[in-house]
Amino acid sequence: MIEIDARGVVEFTQRLVRIPSTNDPARGRNELPAAELVAARMREWGWDVVVDEAAPGRPNVVGIVEGGGGAGPTLMFEGHTDVVTEGDLSEWTVDPFGGEIRDGRLWGRGSADMKSGLAAVLYATRAVQLAGPFPGRIKVCALADEEGLMIGAHRFVGSELSADVDAAIVAEPEAGEICAVAKGALRLRIDFTGKMAHGAMPQHGRNPIQAVGALLVALRSYQEALQSAHPAHEHLGEVYVTPTVVQAGSQEQVNVIPATASVFVDVRTVPGLAHKEVADRVEELAAFDGVEAKVAILVDRPPVDVPVTHPVVTALAAAHTAVTGQEPVYGGVPGSTDGTVLTHWGGIPSVVYGPGGKWIAHQADEYVEVEEIVRCTRVFAEAARIFLSGGAA
Repeated sequence: MIEIDARGVVEFTQRLVRIPSTNDPARGRNELPAAELVAARMREWGWDVVVDEAAPGRPNVVGIVEGGGGAGPTLMFEGHTDVVTEGDLSEWTVDPFGGEIRDGRLWGRGSADMKSGLAAVLYATRAVQLAGPFPGRIKVCALADEEGLMIGAHRFVGSELSADVDAAIVAEPEAGEICAVAKGALRLRIDFTGKMAHGAMPQHGRNPIQAVGALLVALRSYQEALQSAHPAHEHLGEVYVTPTVVQAGSQEQVNVIPATASVFVDVRTVPGLAHKEVADRVEELAAFDGVEAKVAILVDRPPVDVPVTHPVVTALAAAHTAVTGQEPVYGGVPGSTDGTVLTHWGGIPSVVYGPGGKWIAHQADEYVEVEEIVRCTRVFAEAARIFLSGGAA
């Protein structure tokens, strides 16, 4: 088994958590300080480092480690440097950016999602490097904006840096599950345009709010139809069509029929359901007599479905068993990750596995078990060794 620096990976996780790398320009915050810390550590270890801005002040950092053991595949380890806001501080019992270790847990915003995972892939790759020559190469990618529009991942797959990558392990928190499937996310905006009129004379207007109401009722039925046509996935569950935002009118002018109204819809899909089919059907359902409807696709992240027989998945499974002594448990990602972009737009098979609870992300008092950080680092190192050596466990 490859020896790892257990103390180092935990301490580096603490350093990352202590950086409030939310995308919050109003408070002067972004990923840059976290990215700089990662890049500095990579350079200390002698890696080739590429820093590429996905947006001003929001860089991707890619560390490239040549194995020196001849030709072989390229394995990508991926993590992101941004975290969501800490939210209401009164809900926290610890400093969100303190990186405190207590009761065997490392606490703070991003501890699970996913600075522990990012630290783990860094230190796993360093361990593989120190263990001696290996075939091929490893690329450790710390990308920007996973919590937003994933501009970092899109920037990466659109660059030459992704061209030679054969497979990716994404270190998101999955509580020890190996997740080769991920739910799709399709977000739609439907804008209705009617005709403004006085509430006392509705016959002179065309009320877009009535179109909104009809659509909301229709979406409920459409969800039921999709769930019937696409039964619940073993790891991902049901298809959901969820209206999340409705905008229309003004409470200061209750006597006015507004000219416009909008509905935002968050659709979560499973493999086998085409997003274009959904968008087209929603457009049909939005049709309402006398009111114009336009549908815009805001986010389009198709489901991920990588076979469990793919070499990157089997390498990860073998490593999990070797390190933990337990058979792997397979699961699915309930949302989407940078792996969605890597696989769908970059053509890179991806699998998600990392330290932290599956449901702890974005909550107050976020934490990760210290033992889990160390264990995942060992698994990542062993998975890299197996994958790069052609599957020899």
